[in-house]
Amino acid sequence: MADIIRLENIVKKFYIGKPNELEILHGISLCVTEGEFVSIVGPSGSGKSTLMNLIGALDRPTSGTYYLDGIDVEKAPENQLSEIRNTKIGFVFQTYNLIPKTNAIKNVELPMLYAGASRAYRRQRAQELMELVEMADRQKHLPEELSGGQKQRVAIARAMANDPAIILADEPTGALDTKTGRLVMDLFHKLNRENHKTIVLITHSPELASETDRTIHIRDGRIVEEGGAI
Repeated sequence: MADIIRLENIVKKFYIGKPNELEILHGISLCVTEGEFVSIVGPSGSGKSTLMNLIGALDRPTSGTYYLDGIDVEKAPENQLSEIRNTKIGFVFQTYNLIPKTNAIKNVELPMLYAGASRAYRRQRAQELMELVEMADRQKHLPEELSGGQKQRVAIARAMANDPAIILADEPTGALDTKTGRLVMDLFHKLNRENHKTIVLITHSPELASETDRTIHIRDGRIVEEGGAI
């Protein structure tokens, strides 16, 4: 299988050229193949979130090269990166990031709206996804009317809206109890196994990481260990 994510000697600095210049990532090299379920594990402050922002094309590296499905992210114009974020990558965050005054199914439709899909297609696709995450009976509920686990399932449906090749999940079970977190992880396994999605899971939990195909340990902005399920 081909590499869908390839980072080569990635460095990320903030406040460049200033007295308080800060280097967060120190030469990260990492490949993820199509269909892999990979976890990136590390303590708070290790650089996990900075790395996820780069993988998700939400930010650009200071130096190094990043190829996302063959596209050189550093050289891509902003409008191409915007399209990549909307169609190639689905994001799932610990805080759900749902729009508060918009019901569940319209939250799921939103990425398709940005992609220019027709109203009829958006609604049909969103209904299918709500069924996939077992939330069909909550379509008209506002986020405030949903539990944490229900919100996260809506967020996963939204991440799948434009059928992305990659799902990036940043501490997706961090705000959930153990039982609900289990449901969310089972859903990721289903998406990986049955829908052939490449999934990158950012977590501080070795227990969750042990369920993935490969675990990458990051500490102080460097990969310190890499291997199969731990």
